[in-house]
This record gives sequence, C-alpha cells and structure tokens, in this order.
Amino acid sequence: MQLDPRGVRFAATVTTLVLALVLITGSGWLALAQAIVFALPALFGMRFSPYGALFRTAVAPRLGPPAETEDAAPVRFSQTVGLVFTVVAAAGYLSGLTTLGIVATAFALLAAFLNAAFGFCLGCETYGFLGRFRTAGRPA
Repeated sequence: MQLDPRGVRFAATVTTLVLALVLITGSGWLALAQAIVFALPALFGMRFSPYGALFRTAVAPRLGPPAETEDAAPVRFSQTVGLVFTVVAAAGYLSGLTTLGIVATAFALLAAFLNAAFGFCLGCETYGFLGRFRTAGRPA
C-alpha cells in the first residue's frame, strides 16, 4: 500500500497537538485515546487510521494528487512505536506514576513533531535500520 506523504504529515501534526495537550493537562485518558488512534492502523492497516481518514475526506479533496507516495510499512511500524509509548504514558498518568507518563509522552511528542515539522519520521528510519540490520548477515 502506498500513502500520500502529506497525509502522514497531517496525522503527525494532529498527533503533535494531542500529545502537547497530554503534557499540558497530564490526562492519562487523552493519552489512552491517542493510543487507540495509534492502535487502529498498527493492528489493522493504515486505511484504519482516524487521522488518515480525516485527511482523505476533509483535506485531500482540496489538494491535487501527490507528487510522490511512500510505502505504508514503515509508517505502520511508526504507529506501533507510538502505540507503545502512549500506552506507557497512559499507564503512567493513570497509575499515579506521573513522571513515567511525562517521559513517555515527551518521547512520542518529539517523534511526532519531527515528522510534522520536518518530514523526518523517526519510526520509519528505525524500520529501515532494522531491515538493513536483519539482512546484513544474509548472503546476497
């Protein structure tokens, strides 16, 4: 599956705003809601991304077709990484381990911001690195 990179950055922008709100409010429930947003595409595929659906229905029709597309697999991996961090954040906030919630949220926020502001997907880069690492010892 190929994705419109503008939709990926749109989703990262919304995620950045949500995670900033989590840090400001300390809301474990909001962190849990973001975890669910990450879980849907991570578990069922990128077509189930709520922010992606918002982009496809409200934003993309107003834009021309993308100049290029990108592979969905690295983005799906990054959604899985985001899921892990936001589940940890929610658990931290909701169990009273606020520092854990803050740290996990801050890491997820940093990754989302890098993608939203600069188009640098930390999870996608990690996916590529792990792929090269897995194949490094195999004969060609």
